[in-house]
Amino acid sequence: MSETATLPSSPEAEGDAEALRDDYYREARSLYWRGWRVTQIARELGLKRSSVQSWRDRHKWHEAPAIRWMEESLQARFCTLVEKDKKTGGDIKEIDLLGRQAERLARIRRFEQPGGHEGHLNPEVSKRNKAARAKLKANHFNEAQVAELRALLEDLAFEYQLRWWENRSRRTRMILKSRQIGATYFFALEALVTALETGNNQIFLSASKAQAHIFKNYIAQFGAKVGVALKGDPMIVTSELVDEGKTGIELHFLGTNARTAQGYHGDFYFDEFFWVFGFEQLNKVASGMAMQKKYRRTYMSTPSTVGHEAYPYWTGERKNRNRKKADRLSIDVSHEALQAGRLCEDKVWRQIVTIDDAEAGGCDLFDIDELRDDYAPDEYANLLLCQFVDDSLSAFSFNQLVRCHCDSWVEWDGFEPLKDRPVGNRAVWAGYDPQESEQGDNAALVIALPPEAPGGKFRVIERHQLRGFDFQQQSAFIKGVFAKYNVTYFGIDATGVGAAVYQLVRDWFPRVTKIEYSLEAKQRLVMKAQNVIRTGRIQWDAGWTDIAQSFLAIKKVLTPRGGQLTYKADRSKETGHADVAWSIMHILDNEPLDGKPKARSTIEILGGDDGR
Repeated sequence: MSETATLPSSPEAEGDAEALRDDYYREARSLYWRGWRVTQIARELGLKRSSVQSWRDRHKWHEAPAIRWMEESLQARFCTLVEKDKKTGGDIKEIDLLGRQAERLARIRRFEQPGGHEGHLNPEVSKRNKAARAKLKANHFNEAQVAELRALLEDLAFEYQLRWWENRSRRTRMILKSRQIGATYFFALEALVTALETGNNQIFLSASKAQAHIFKNYIAQFGAKVGVALKGDPMIVTSELVDEGKTGIELHFLGTNARTAQGYHGDFYFDEFFWVFGFEQLNKVASGMAMQKKYRRTYMSTPSTVGHEAYPYWTGERKNRNRKKADRLSIDVSHEALQAGRLCEDKVWRQIVTIDDAEAGGCDLFDIDELRDDYAPDEYANLLLCQFVDDSLSAFSFNQLVRCHCDSWVEWDGFEPLKDRPVGNRAVWAGYDPQESEQGDNAALVIALPPEAPGGKFRVIERHQLRGFDFQQQSAFIKGVFAKYNVTYFGIDATGVGAAVYQLVRDWFPRVTKIEYSLEAKQRLVMKAQNVIRTGRIQWDAGWTDIAQSFLAIKKVLTPRGGQLTYKADRSKETGHADVAWSIMHILDNEPLDGKPKARSTIEILGGDDGR
């Protein structure tokens, strides 16, 4: 070929020319990666030197990784041998060799991807690692694994979490925090590392047993990251750093039932303490766990209301009781004073971490502008800016709502939430509040056990919030949940989009009850709920703080015309349009206002005088 040959380019041969150009390109690239110079390639293939140079520069052949060069050469030689009609014994051996080399290059590729490790390069290493993990003592950590966990903590932590870690030796820490900034996740790892390095027992106290098990699940995940399978409740772990691994270290996961929280000792973590009922009594038990001076106490929570029993502890006023005026402490608990964390006058280290503080501390998990749009201003201030709620305008009392909290895993008989049929064949009632539009607020589905006798308690056993579902998807979701239960009553708001959901549900659940909202209907629903809550006739798991938040979102207002009392709720992504609360009220509406069973009438048909 001539060095200045050109590729075919006539219109009638354009298709063939494009295919030929691709062949030239691949051959030129292959020769380049085999060490040929641009001039040599052009002369060999009969191309203009400028064409080959342009390909090289435009597609950056010279910057390709070495493994790409090897793959190209391997592929070219493999194809050449495979296409031979008559293969020699040497050809067969070389094809086998090239296949094994391709497999090795594939392992290198996997090693270079995220999560790659030495076992991907060498299968024997992977086998040895698996065998070594199989021989590991159950719930036991060696020195290297403890060091790996500590390194993991320091690598994962955001700036504000590192500040918590730096102050872990404080006798008492109280942290007021925004939702979803990783406090439970971080403190689970902190507690595990602390236990393995110091030998101190670790106690996790949450609003309910179910919520405490979030800590347990996180700890199990961290153990798995370093090759240790953690089991048991309580977990008993051993560490080579503590008594050469001979002494068991206890990790307890407790609800707020005081009977289950006594008799332990160790460092304790009190999660969402501003949302528990009976904080004063419970804190006496919890403080007793960490009475020895070597133990540490950590309180963390989103704020609830200033009327909560924990509020005087937060402000320091609890310590001023029975003190002379001259001896009383004055503690500044403003965000400005506590933003960076501070050891206060009562020797408690306090910090406030808002969503903005978390973002400034490296947490890039949120879109702040989107959150401001999603949440009503008062709920944004409470959930994300750590401001306490004023429940004076709410239709429901916070203190009455928290009295409805219970530890469902401990207190309820016949309820097994992890089973396919959590309550067997017992009758349940359901309530549903649909979205106002396909792009509107949340929809909510609630399942509850009705009272077994007049005046008995309702028990909320399941709740879901849906967002972005059309009416067909909402109907399908409800049907899927109902498959687990014997549903004998279902009340649904059939206003707006709810009308379409109602019609679809009626096709497969004819007994569905339509609830059409009006001024009178809202008043009836709220009055019934107020009575049930005030008399303590309803319960839900204490870890479901969104239920209380949903009820608190319902405000007393006057209608624009006529000035009549009604109820409304601002929308937010967290509580929706108080959807969970309205769904619960749809369930309660199936019981008369006086709490007595609905009268059942009977008809007796008698024969005539002639006996017929």
